[in-house]
Amino acid sequence: MPFSRNLLVLLLMWLILPGCKHTKKLSLTGEEPVKISDFIAFFHPLKLPFQCNDSIFLQDDEDSLLISYTVFTQFVPDSVLGNVFGKTAEPDIYSMGRVDLPQSETLLFVKTSVDDKNALFLLGFDKKQQFMTALLVIGPGQQPSTLQSVSVDKKYTINKTILRKNPDASMSEGKDVYTLDKATKKFMLIMTDALDDKITELINPIDTLPRKNKFSADYGNSKMNLVSIRDGRRNDRLSFFVHFEKNNGVCSGELKGEAILRSASMAEYKMAGEPCSLQFNFSSSSVTLKEESCGSHRGMGCLFDGSFSRMQEVKKKKK
Repeated sequence: MPFSRNLLVLLLMWLILPGCKHTKKLSLTGEEPVKISDFIAFFHPLKLPFQCNDSIFLQDDEDSLLISYTVFTQFVPDSVLGNVFGKTAEPDIYSMGRVDLPQSETLLFVKTSVDDKNALFLLGFDKKQQFMTALLVIGPGQQPSTLQSVSVDKKYTINKTILRKNPDASMSEGKDVYTLDKATKKFMLIMTDALDDKITELINPIDTLPRKNKFSADYGNSKMNLVSIRDGRRNDRLSFFVHFEKNNGVCSGELKGEAILRSASMAEYKMAGEPCSLQFNFSSSSVTLKEESCGSHRGMGCLFDGSFSRMQEVKKKKK
């Protein structure tokens, strides 16, 4: 009888144990290629609303969240990290979580660091799981008196906030609000609220020029982020003035000149004697800028690249 009972126990264990095997968690620390679906699934889903601040760089990271530079750059251009850390740097990369959007796009939070330099990126992937764009949501180089944070609300709006403690112990706040624009495959800045000690009025040096061309208008999202287009000296040219402030004013750029219309919806500016070029791609409601080598006209780590919505013209009252 005892023999039969022991035999029955062994038989039950033989039937049950195969169903108790644990699936080995995927590791992305190697050098071998992985599937894009596995790369995205490696990021755990985040519950909205989600918020974090720059104190995450003081926390120890789990080795299980580490992503090798080789695997990361298999899906994300190395220029994303290179623009912040330098072209030759290979920072430590950790997955921080995933936000799945209603139209099947995906947002991935990535924590990166080299020595004492830290940055948090938000990556956008389309519904085919192809990389679209990246946004630096918490950057290096801030003052000890400031606190940077980023949040994603239930409407999938991205909020970058900076809090600063002033010498009189009061607090100042600046905020940039973004959304992922599927048409341009970029994070579009839809609102900005600068810190209170910044210039709040921008003088547009070409404001009085004619605006008969269909693209002649002001594009932007605030008084301090402006792409102004006016008629050029000839029909195939456009005058422009660009001023932007990013990362709550830490990085800014400004450029004025005349661009040549290369097609029905694209104009290009090239500066004589410099490698700087700036491309303007127009639609009926926006303009998208793409620069090349214009570093002498902007701060380090921020580009003229971006999409700007067309503003409604304010008609001046006649006296």
